Amino acid sequence: MARPTRDQRLANVHEAALNEFDRCQSVMRDERLQCLQDRRFYSIAGAQWEGPIGEQFENKPRFEVNKIHMSVIRIINEYRNNRIAVDFVSKDGSENDKLAEACNGLYRADEQDSVADEAFDNAFEEGVGGGYGAWRLRTTYEDDEDDDNEKQRIRIEPIYDADSSVFFDLDAKKQDKSDAKYCFVLYSITREAYIAEWNDDPTTWSNIIHQTQFDWNTPNVVFVAEYYRVEEVRETIRIFQTVENEEERYTQADFDADETLEETLFNLGTIELRQKRVKRRKIHKYIMSGGGILEDSGYIAGKNIPIVPYYGKRWFVDNVERCMGHVRLAKDPQRLKNMQLSKLGEISALSSIEKPILMPEQVAGHQIMWAEDNIRNYPYLLINPITGPNGETQAAGPVAYTKSAAIPPAMAALLQLTEMDMAEILGNNQQAEKMVSNISGKAVELIQTRLDMQSFIYMTNMAKSMRRCGEIWLSMAKDVYVEEKRKMKAIDQMDQVSSIELMKPIIDQETGELAYENDLSKATFDVSVDVGPSFTSRRDATVRALTGMMQVTSDPETQMILQSMAIMNMDGEGIGDIKDFFRKKLVQMGVIKPTEEEQQAMMEAMAQGQQPDPQSVYLMAAAEEAQAKSIQAQANAEYSLARAEESKAKTMETLSTIDIDQRKSAIETAEKIGAALQPRVNVVPSATQFG
Repeated sequence: MARPTRDQRLANVHEAALNEFDRCQSVMRDERLQCLQDRRFYSIAGAQWEGPIGEQFENKPRFEVNKIHMSVIRIINEYRNNRIAVDFVSKDGSENDKLAEACNGLYRADEQDSVADEAFDNAFEEGVGGGYGAWRLRTTYEDDEDDDNEKQRIRIEPIYDADSSVFFDLDAKKQDKSDAKYCFVLYSITREAYIAEWNDDPTTWSNIIHQTQFDWNTPNVVFVAEYYRVEEVRETIRIFQTVENEEERYTQADFDADETLEETLFNLGTIELRQKRVKRRKIHKYIMSGGGILEDSGYIAGKNIPIVPYYGKRWFVDNVERCMGHVRLAKDPQRLKNMQLSKLGEISALSSIEKPILMPEQVAGHQIMWAEDNIRNYPYLLINPITGPNGETQAAGPVAYTKSAAIPPAMAALLQLTEMDMAEILGNNQQAEKMVSNISGKAVELIQTRLDMQSFIYMTNMAKSMRRCGEIWLSMAKDVYVEEKRKMKAIDQMDQVSSIELMKPIIDQETGELAYENDLSKATFDVSVDVGPSFTSRRDATVRALTGMMQVTSDPETQMILQSMAIMNMDGEGIGDIKDFFRKKLVQMGVIKPTEEEQQAMMEAMAQGQQPDPQSVYLMAAAEEAQAKSIQAQANAEYSLARAEESKAKTMETLSTIDIDQRKSAIETAEKIGAALQPRVNVVPSATQFG
């Protein structure tokens, strides 16, 4: 059977994708529509009167006293003051893992360069308001204008209106969607922009498109979707044993790239030990519309769908994923309050002054006086006498008086109940007003805890999304950040910028073998998150604690250390040089471990004849000793490598002079020779760069 052509394959992918999207969108449509309505309800003026209730008050006053908005903003402010940080932790629990610290620094740098706070804040606000938010990770070229620079960086970008645009596999049950098989990210563009960008006219699409539940082509806009699909690729790994009893692994792609590789391995005396079938997970990305696949983007970096969902509150009911935010349960009390206030406004707009009701003949000739009385405030008003039943003229007062509209007793009681209901649903923000200056710290803590419980579920769900973001970033970084000796920016916890060199060749001091420092292809870490006050808030608290400790110690050296640490944790304009000065002092005192640059600076100062303190002398001596051991290990490694190459050359010469029947015996002899060489040198192959 002939293999399908590229166009046939893309047509099959498009047909399957349309069916998958319609299935997701039809099931989630009503739920996501409620999320959108919730976000409009608290954020857009007039949206609280949308729907049938607004039609009933069409010709009446419609006031909005938006109590929900401030409650949502309070939760959002709580998150912005308590940022969630991602931390990569070694799986074996080892401390001070340099590779983990390198990943932390690179992740913070990518966050800063891509302004990831915008993506996080947007997803959190949409999740708190409507119940669902999301953001994406993608790779971009470091310099789009440089044709020779193919280095890439990972960017974190927002997805707006995620409740209307992001749809995952319905069979994915995990909250972070790590078990999803596919995902759609929908966006709309004008018809003119669509035709200009993709050179595709929606009017030429087949009519069958309109039989689906979702209309991809509307009179005003055309919808386009990013389609991510998980594909599991099986590969065969062939494991060979060299003449030095070392194992080398090759994939079928290696043999396809080099047709002479297998013959070369045979000539070198390499023996195939076994084969292993492995299953690799890859993500295929397409750009599609209702008419077909617009672009086949191929496999992207990483093994995870690069879309991070965030839920305000989430659960499954009737096997359908449900979610909501802080608004939905308070919508009815808010509507009721708006109606009551609008009715009160209508009542109060009526005149509160009792007006006399007179016969027409009583005001004949005095109409202007009565009409201008509210302006000129006459001292008296005139009326005409009227004719009685017997025909005689007689004086008479007003027939009756108008009365002000009375507030119904039920409305007054209902206003009070509505206010109580909203306070129970949204949380009583007036609790914070109890924190006056004369209450105890324990009472303040209890009040703050009560307020925090309103936002706790949103913070913990955001922590789950941030953990997933770290997992996706690490998976992508293992494919993208693999260039040897590439220098990249890193940011530490103190927001200090440094440089990291990837795939830096070093000599292992323990084994004497060649290794690579900051090799992210070997980065297999657990991702943890830290939910708490922002780093700035914690740093301010650290300064207060250090200054307090200075008051209880009399040791000058301890006071100097505490003072230096306090200044290093301060923020302010123009204190960078002061912080560098005190850091240098702490390094010289041995309080802070010096960096490589600081060690080099101390050695240069010593070479120039300056007299460093004893602690600096000790640190420099330790550095020199480590450097000497490294040089000795490198020399031993080079000598062992030369011996190994010499042995391999002799082996090749022997293999070329004997016949095939004697080759097996010669290989065994070569193995014994290789085993006698100590120490062995393992040369780590360079990592493959992924596109």
